[in-house]
Amino acid sequence: MNRLKTLMLLAALTALLLWMGQLIGGRQGVMVALVMAVVMNFASYWFSDKIVLSMYGAREVSEADAPEFFAIIARLAQKAGIPMPRVYVIPEEAPNAFATGRNPEKAAVAATQGLLRLMSPDEIEGVMAHELGHVKNRDTLIMTVAATLAGALSHLATMALWFGGGRSSDDREGGSPLAGLVGIIVAPFAAMLIQMAISRSREFLADEASAQVTGNPMALAYALKKLESYKAEAPMMHGSPATAHLFIVNPFTAGGLAGLFSTHPSTQQRIERLEEMARSGGGIRPA
Repeated sequence: MNRLKTLMLLAALTALLLWMGQLIGGRQGVMVALVMAVVMNFASYWFSDKIVLSMYGAREVSEADAPEFFAIIARLAQKAGIPMPRVYVIPEEAPNAFATGRNPEKAAVAATQGLLRLMSPDEIEGVMAHELGHVKNRDTLIMTVAATLAGALSHLATMALWFGGGRSSDDREGGSPLAGLVGIIVAPFAAMLIQMAISRSREFLADEASAQVTGNPMALAYALKKLESYKAEAPMMHGSPATAHLFIVNPFTAGGLAGLFSTHPSTQQRIERLEEMARSGGGIRPA
């Protein structure tokens, strides 16, 4: 169900982008939107992993540099049936982790120093199995595409506002300036909500993948409890909220009203699903 939901949301995001292009410039606007999406996705496909790793000052480590951490990743990758990813450590005390890369063959996983210091070996396994679940499910590519489409739509909206809104009323294809203005304001907000919904659905799938690979759903459940409690005590000092969807727990949102617009499901809901999986010994029920 989560996979079907992702496909439907990506289709909705694409349709929203094309509608925005049509609203702004008719058929020509649709072509501009398509070209913009293709160019931005091409750049993201090839360079997004390098950009995000550089943004957080991640340092690639070898087996000699971090033997225990490296061994955990190697063991989990073998169990998951994916190639060994590149392994990085982020110089941050906030415990967290993320995966990136355009496919399993070019993937990288990164954990903060805080996560490696504060978590038990079982909890580190649970967290990194979650990140490898993202790699196996190709979430790193899916979320890059979603973020890029949303970004392209926001750029279109900015361009439209800069040049005075949508098509004029005397456009031969018709169109209302007021409708164009409303679309320019509403579409980026709708795109943001769709992008967040995609992110939340992929988090559930990665949690399930972690439980299946480790055979221990409670390891990730305990890790999530720690991550949530440490988030307020040790906030992420660097980076951008635009990359929040990459992390296992959003490091930039403390909850409350902001939780309504979170890139992640509530941590409590994720923990409850993992606890149910541990009790039943079966799969997590669909969201």
